[in-house]
Amino acid sequence: MATSLMVRQCLRGTTPIMRGMFWSRTIGKLEGVSASLRCKYTDASKFKGFKGKHKAMAFGDDEEQDRGPGSERFDLEDAEYDAVVNSAMRVQKRLQNEQNVLVIQPYVKWGPKKSGSQPEYQLQEAEALVRSLPKWRVEHSLKVPLESLEKKQLFGAGKLEELKTILSDLQTSGKLITCIFISKGTLTLGQKQFLEQQFKLPVMDRYSVVIQILRLHAISTEAKLQVAMAEIPYIWSQMKDQEGSKGRIYLTESQKQMLRLRERKLKNELATIRSHRELLRNKRKQKAYPIVAVVGYTNAGKTSLIKALTEEKSLEPKDQLFATLDVTAHAGLLPCKLEVLFMDTVGFMADIPTGLIECFVATLEDAMLADVIVHVQDVSHENFLQQKKHVETTLASLLKSSGVAQSHPPLDNVINVGNKVDLLATQGIKTPTGIQHLVSSKTLHGMHELLEEIERKILEVTGRRKIIIRVPMGGSEVAWLYKNAAVTETAADPEDSQRMLVSAVITEAKLQQFRHQFVISRKG
Repeated sequence: MATSLMVRQCLRGTTPIMRGMFWSRTIGKLEGVSASLRCKYTDASKFKGFKGKHKAMAFGDDEEQDRGPGSERFDLEDAEYDAVVNSAMRVQKRLQNEQNVLVIQPYVKWGPKKSGSQPEYQLQEAEALVRSLPKWRVEHSLKVPLESLEKKQLFGAGKLEELKTILSDLQTSGKLITCIFISKGTLTLGQKQFLEQQFKLPVMDRYSVVIQILRLHAISTEAKLQVAMAEIPYIWSQMKDQEGSKGRIYLTESQKQMLRLRERKLKNELATIRSHRELLRNKRKQKAYPIVAVVGYTNAGKTSLIKALTEEKSLEPKDQLFATLDVTAHAGLLPCKLEVLFMDTVGFMADIPTGLIECFVATLEDAMLADVIVHVQDVSHENFLQQKKHVETTLASLLKSSGVAQSHPPLDNVINVGNKVDLLATQGIKTPTGIQHLVSSKTLHGMHELLEEIERKILEVTGRRKIIIRVPMGGSEVAWLYKNAAVTETAADPEDSQRMLVSAVITEAKLQQFRHQFVISRKG
């Protein structure tokens, strides 16, 4: 007890000069890391303009070089392909056209195929998808109960006549409907062709609308490649549905060959990116940076949470679905002054075919291989429990399919965080139970406690420990600790003016190196 009290007194007595040395080094290092990490680290060429001396801390000097055969060499612009994808998915390269949409949310009334989400919540999400696109408006929306979503024509004869009457009434009342969005994961080619003949309007399914949104938000080369890859499985599935039917043939043999070639090139490009990401992970591992991946349902507030945790002013969260398509790394400090990287990730959404999500596996691997996963949930959303379950199920599935689960058990080291608690009172929602941490990225409520929990988990997972070491004043030991550990505080030793007390966070392996180099060797 006496020793502990003496140490605390010593730390409080740290001289301004010593504090200045510590903070100048720490802040300088973080500014260098943050400057480089704010870039999309998937694009190595973006580091060329950064001259900060600390950039090499995160990635290494050789990462300024181009990746060699990479995405820049593959031209995504292809008029023939655009014609094929537009025909199959009803998507357009440019999102300038206005759309007045009739949203239809089919749902199974009972049985094993019944969704865990209430139809009202499913319809709200379908409307939110439409509103995520510029110049798209929801003119009318409705829920349609069905016994099955697998019928050849989807709707029965009676229900179909009801929908045609509703559509006719809307148009008679002056509402010009230009498109019908049926909020089902995918429609078969037969279903789509039949419904378009009946409604005399283009029909889009959930996959098609999500692709529109992804195209809108795909800025980096990697994101564009992933979105382009996500389109291919849909086109092939439509082709499979077409085979043996009497529907029109919309792919010629040359178009099929073009599609196969494009798919092969995209796979090669994404494989290159995956290898590059693995290289970056290995370099971060060498630098011993702990990784905290922030995952969650789309629009749960992942980017806002990272901004609150890191105080990075350049981050601009958006109240949009699928606003983040690129994984970005952001440097932050834990309460013990240990530097960590927070990884912003692609959001999840229910009723999205696995094939679409799997195109982002190269991106999501960074999250799946993180030391700690922070699962952000929007507790102000009435359906957040189902959203939470969907994220956990999808993440576990991706872990298994990618092979990562062999080294990282699914959902280990997860911290559940309930975000947007500031909205609970205004919306008259009761505070949920069973969530580890309730926070508000807007008001910063609960952020300090969350950082402490992240710190505790990081120290546990990475085998680090907090220690106080007595070292000679101005000796090589201090420089070694600054290089190989997270020095959190320094203070003069009250018992020996020739020595100082260094408070640090250090791995067990580095501590053994320190003892061997500065303790055992000198005794010998």
